[in-house]
Amino acid sequence: MPWALDLPGPAEWSVQIVDIDTGAVLAARDEESLLSSASVGKLFVLIELAHRLADDSVDGAELLDRHAVEPVADSGLWQRLCVDRLPLLDVATLVGTVSDNWATNVLIDRLGLDAIRARAQQWAPHGSDLVDIVRGLRGPDDPPHLSRCCAADLVAMLIRLRGDAQVGTRVLDWLSGGVDHSMVTSAFDQDPLAHDEDPFGPTVVNKTGTNLGVRADVGLVTANERTLAYAVIANWHEDPPGRGRAEVLSAMRALGSQVLEEIR
Repeated sequence: MPWALDLPGPAEWSVQIVDIDTGAVLAARDEESLLSSASVGKLFVLIELAHRLADDSVDGAELLDRHAVEPVADSGLWQRLCVDRLPLLDVATLVGTVSDNWATNVLIDRLGLDAIRARAQQWAPHGSDLVDIVRGLRGPDDPPHLSRCCAADLVAMLIRLRGDAQVGTRVLDWLSGGVDHSMVTSAFDQDPLAHDEDPFGPTVVNKTGTNLGVRADVGLVTANERTLAYAVIANWHEDPPGRGRAEVLSAMRALGSQVLEEIR
């Protein structure tokens, strides 16, 4: 029987949690509704890159120069580093672990946004998509969102990645060191900088997205020979900044507690 979901009313939600081994849907709420998903859309960049590596159309050792694109700050580390050029595989690692904005735009520039969006159509039948490059400020002529996704697409993507020996293995490896455990996975109380070495908690591979009025967290949680795939997206009117944030994050942590209880 699906879980009862206690989610704050002022927010729009798209939620799905699935037991991969049995296919049972443990929780769902508007799972096909497309919502603003911020950096979760960077998954499509990594998937396209993994396909290119698999067919040898790009070289993982190729050096990419961050000055090929305009600097962009906020999340990430490359803006804080001295080195201008990094191997393509290292740039992907920056995106997967710290959701690096500058690294994301460098990869989009190298792969092409149109190609990434075409790949998204192959992986996301309900219309989830990376809409644009990362921008510090979005003007009236820019797309209003970096990405729009729904929980059903994201869970299906995670399940497909887990079963793909080439593309999936690469993408999940890039995500495995992800440091953002502020949402669903906050309930696991793991060290966000070394959670893959925690002998007591579940194994977590996740990708998050954050913007004003947007919180999104998608991932795989494995323990006791079971794996659950989850996707949780919340959109709300966060004006002034901070309004409703505690309620949304509390609800996401509560969902994480349910995941943990289910899988233990």
